[in-house]
This record gives sequence, C-alpha cells and structure tokens, in this order.
Amino acid sequence: MARRKLKTVTRTQGNNQALKDGSVQPASFEFDFEDVPVLVDGFRRMVRGNEFDVCEMALTTYLCAKAHGKRFTALPIFLVRGFHHGAILVNRNAGIRQPKDIEGRRLGVNRGYTVTTGVWARGVLQSEHDVALDQVTWVLSGDEHVAEYRPPANVVPLEKGRKMDEVVAAGELDGVINLQIEHPDVVPLIPDAEEAGYRALRERGHYPANHLVVVRDELLAGEPGLAAEVFEAFAESKRRYVRQLQAGAIEKPTAVDRMHRRVIEITGSDPLPYGIAPNRPMLEELMAHAAAQKIIDRPMRIEDLFAPATHRLQA
Repeated sequence: MARRKLKTVTRTQGNNQALKDGSVQPASFEFDFEDVPVLVDGFRRMVRGNEFDVCEMALTTYLCAKAHGKRFTALPIFLVRGFHHGAILVNRNAGIRQPKDIEGRRLGVNRGYTVTTGVWARGVLQSEHDVALDQVTWVLSGDEHVAEYRPPANVVPLEKGRKMDEVVAAGELDGVINLQIEHPDVVPLIPDAEEAGYRALRERGHYPANHLVVVRDELLAGEPGLAAEVFEAFAESKRRYVRQLQAGAIEKPTAVDRMHRRVIEITGSDPLPYGIAPNRPMLEELMAHAAAQKIIDRPMRIEDLFAPATHRLQA
C-alpha cells in the first residue's frame, strides 16, 4: 500500500539533504517535494493560497501571517540562520560615515518591509547603533506576502518602473537593505560586517534565524502525531549534517557550511538548534523588533506560535 504524500516545499541545503535524497524518511508518510526555484514565491503561495501541506517560511512572514489569521502553524524547526550586519549598504557619496547618519535619510528595502533580513538588520541598527528607525524613510521595491498588512507611515513604495539597484547606485536613495549591488559607490555601512556578526554572537548571544517550517492547520487538527513526526524527520536530517560538520567531512563546504563551523567554534554547540527552549531568547529578540518596527501590534506569546505537540521537543 502506497504511503500518503505531503506536498512539501523546502530548499535543498545541508541540514535538509537527507530528507531530499530520501535517506531520512518519516514513518507514516512521504514528503512530496515540489521545486520552487525562487523560494520566496513558495512563501507567498502558502500565505495567500495555503497551497502546501508542509512549507518552509520566513520567520517574520510567519509572525505577520499568524497575526492575520492564516491557516497554518509553525513547528520550531529553524532551517536558516545567519548574521545581517552586512546586509546594510550605503552610497559612499551620501555623506554617511556611521549608522546614526542614516536618520533623516531614505533607504531602500529589497521586496517588502516584513522581509526577515530587513527586520534583523534594522534591529542591529537600533540595538547596536541607537538608530531611531522611525526617522528613516524605508522605500520598498515590492509588496508584502501578507496582503492584509499595512506598514507604518515612514514606509513607501519605490516609484513604478524604477529598479532599486540603479537608484541606489545613482545616489537617489542613500542606501539599501538586503540587496547585492556590484558598484564602486555602494559599500557596506558596518565595517568588517562578518566579524561584527560573530562579535554579536560572542557578546550577546545574537544568532538570528530566518526560516522555519509551517504545516496546514487542517492536517495538524486531524492528525495529533503529525507535528512530532515532521519535527523528528527534519531533526534527524539536521543531526546527520551537524555530525558531518563536526567531523570536517563536507568535501566542498559552502559559505553557509563555513558559517556553521565558525558558530561551532565560538559556541561549542549545535549551530542549528531546533525546538522552543534553545531558541527562546532569539524568538523574544525578534518579537521585540517586529513589534517596535510595527510589523505586529504587540509581542505574541511564543508558545502560541507553535504546534502544541512540539512545545517540549528539542533537537
């Protein structure tokens, strides 16, 4: 008898590799992976159409979706992590010498205001450099995944027909978050940004997560054991990847693999912890940023974000 298949979207990466190649499989179902070449399109399809049974999703997209009653719930599987000090670029001709100088300026944000990298990067500006975020005009190149969301008054769209990279390079915007621009006049705002991220990890435990996993509420309600089974499948795949990292057994490490190795060196622990407990400080930090940046009206109770069957699970 063929096992039931769950339509699933998640990127192919080290911690998911064993799921994607089938060497780790759940006991009672199969993941039916759909390839979505631009992963953020999968987020949008899930938010707007509930198209998948299991779906990777950006963390603040999920917070915003949850606040607007979307019919899926997260599992505390934090697939993607990283540092965002280097995501903030400025035009060198704008006269910006330090982060505080962006107050009163216009900075672009790639895609929407609720993009998770943008939230974390603005959080760095506020918490590490005392930037008054409401004194910056944020100019968006796209719309939000959660169509019902309305941004604050200092968030405006880019003029139609214009391209964000071109207006930043031309100096029509003073800078941008979350966009790669190869132009001699566009430079990082924070010097030695990579090391600044690792310093934040050492000094204050700052280790952002960007993506988690959501499951349709209809499935979770109808199958009490499903949440834990999905969690364990992702967890076992991740464990295999972390063992490879620790053993130095990855033949051609990517930049992400190297970042995970550096986190292991700094913390001495798993660079991809799953579960609420080991991620509570990170989630509280992000929740505070999301509320301060008016992405959600108020901080939510962390347990309310996750399927009850996963509240005590860790991996």
